[in-house]
Amino acid sequence: MADALAKIPDVEIDPEGTFKYILVRVKVKDGDVHKDIVRGTKSAEYHNHIFEKVNPAMEVLGMECKCLGGGKIEHNAQEKKLRVFGESTAYGKADHSVSVVKLKSVFSDYDITWSDDKK
Repeated sequence: MADALAKIPDVEIDPEGTFKYILVRVKVKDGDVHKDIVRGTKSAEYHNHIFEKVNPAMEVLGMECKCLGGGKIEHNAQEKKLRVFGESTAYGKADHSVSVVKLKSVFSDYDITWSDDKK
């Protein structure tokens, strides 16, 4: 099952714009092995809409999920910049520093910043 966990992408976010994101802990059911993933999209009006898509997809793989919090991501692909900020009303603020580490693993040539600012 750890192999299945390794196949789950660390990051899936929209290619451009400002949108909501969540930090999710995915773990093997009845196991100790886990990893944190970042998911974000403009199509989500609320943070829980993202979780409602992620959770069933992970359950199919034999995983269970817990949302660790949320915020927003500002993605400027042209300037290769990501800004992580804000919080989720439903889930609280994600640990943006953890989210940034995940984002840097995928967007290694980007300037990535984070703050506790609401906007």
